[in-house]
Amino acid sequence: MLRTSSPILQPIREKVEAGERLSLDDGVLLYQREVPLPELGELANLVRERKNGNFAYYNINTHLNPTNVCVYRCTFCAFRADLRDEKGYWMNDEQILARGQEAVDAGSTEMHIVGGLHHQAKYDWYRRVLSVLHEAYPELHLKAWTPVEIDWFARQTQKPIRWVLEDMIDAGLGSLPGGGAEIFHPEVRQQICEHKADSARWFETHRTAHELGLRSNCTMLYGHIEQPYHRIDHLIRLRDLQDETGGFQTFIPLAFHPDNTGLSHITKPSGPMDLRTMAISRLMLDNVPHMKAYWIMLGVGTAQVALAYGADDIDGTVRHELIYHDAGAETPEILSVEAIRRLIEEAGREPVERDTLYHRVERDGSQWQTGAEIAVG
Repeated sequence: MLRTSSPILQPIREKVEAGERLSLDDGVLLYQREVPLPELGELANLVRERKNGNFAYYNINTHLNPTNVCVYRCTFCAFRADLRDEKGYWMNDEQILARGQEAVDAGSTEMHIVGGLHHQAKYDWYRRVLSVLHEAYPELHLKAWTPVEIDWFARQTQKPIRWVLEDMIDAGLGSLPGGGAEIFHPEVRQQICEHKADSARWFETHRTAHELGLRSNCTMLYGHIEQPYHRIDHLIRLRDLQDETGGFQTFIPLAFHPDNTGLSHITKPSGPMDLRTMAISRLMLDNVPHMKAYWIMLGVGTAQVALAYGADDIDGTVRHELIYHDAGAETPEILSVEAIRRLIEEAGREPVERDTLYHRVERDGSQWQTGAEIAVG
């Protein structure tokens, strides 16, 4: 039995203990200030430990943002650049391969690849980003392209999303990241990213990816102009697709960083709000195996505490992250494996290195191999 005692939580506590699904109204209620955060965290931790025991996962990964030039002007984005901006860049094959070599030398099992939609970059260039890396470093898992990018490629080629995904798989695509989701509800989405792929295209991309055997992640950008109702609506839409396909591996709640964006007047979410959103996400997404506390956005300390508020994954070494640092993230640009394992152990959890698909990674010096898929509840 749980130690929670607040009357406002009693009906939800009974549902959680019985393993019953929470409703939209339940989720909105959990954002009320009257709901004690420690008790909410305790409920989320119950679900977290049912699914993942005392394990906390991490991986050794590298980010690659091949260009920051982008046709879209999302108000929340500090990463994008115009074609003639001084900060604009567009990587060539040599630079991309150098990043791949650096990743392999660092022991990375994964490269996370997302970027801008360059006005002059043809589809073949985006495909080549994957093919040159896959040919040179076949052991490196390429997690690449959000639905916003896949939608752009479909527009460029005048092909269906399925064709684009199949072609990218042929080039070396291993899985999809969860970005581009932001907030699904149209009354928010139209204000922060009205021109890019809408929620229907986002879901079509992930549904199709899952049908093709790809696993993917999912996200939510919170702490800007949205309200609790929009967040819970977002989570339920993700839960519904997961009921249908089972293809989501991990949910990552992304705390909005306002610096250098069109929403710079907004104060970024507080630590308690980050923990509340993590806990609520764990309770609402009863069918998603993992919850990631992305330390780049949350900060190392909050990410560590989140391991008691529903999170079972803390991401990885995250070499070369640009998108959130451009928006004011003050976290380090990389953490060592030793630092990650230490902060997991300090939180009272057992660190487990995983690959992108949640297979346990076993290392012997500079050599590594993946073991069996990590069992979840």
